[in-house]
Amino acid sequence: MSFIPGFNNTLNAKAQFYMELAGECASLLQGQRNVVTNTANVSSLVYHNMLETSTRKGKPVNWVGFYLLDTNKPSSLILGPFQGKPACTEITFGKGVCGSAASDAKSVVVKDVHEFPGHIACDSASRSEIVVPLLAEDGKVHGVFDIDASEVDAFDDFDRIGLEAIARMVVDASDFSS
Repeated sequence: MSFIPGFNNTLNAKAQFYMELAGECASLLQGQRNVVTNTANVSSLVYHNMLETSTRKGKPVNWVGFYLLDTNKPSSLILGPFQGKPACTEITFGKGVCGSAASDAKSVVVKDVHEFPGHIACDSASRSEIVVPLLAEDGKVHGVFDIDASEVDAFDDFDRIGLEAIARMVVDASDFSS
């Protein structure tokens, strides 16, 4: 089990879930620097662990993946490895939830995507979303980690803290293109 700053050694079941998930991520990322390999493995691990589990309480995820900075268009994100239905291939900074998280360089938790101004509906089954930016030490955005759920209000602060920790692990373990 891994320690995640922000959980303060809580016994909350969701915090425990994320500490165990972070431990599994650390094992997958160990010794591998390739960003495609790392994001592919992490999206699969998170997707399968966040389907219908006791910590999800009827709010399973339906999409988990990464959008990475498009080196040919620095103000755009390009679809990276994911689990779920086919997705939008390019998102401009500032557009939709992913573009907002990238342009603001901060996590965005959306209780109901239909109430988010400018939401990009890649999958009409998605009802809530959390997007975590992949941030370099200097604040540069390498991309975003995007998770959708088929129910409204599926994500909370425990999800944000846990997924931010996993995103940090991916950034620290991967070599991103400049």
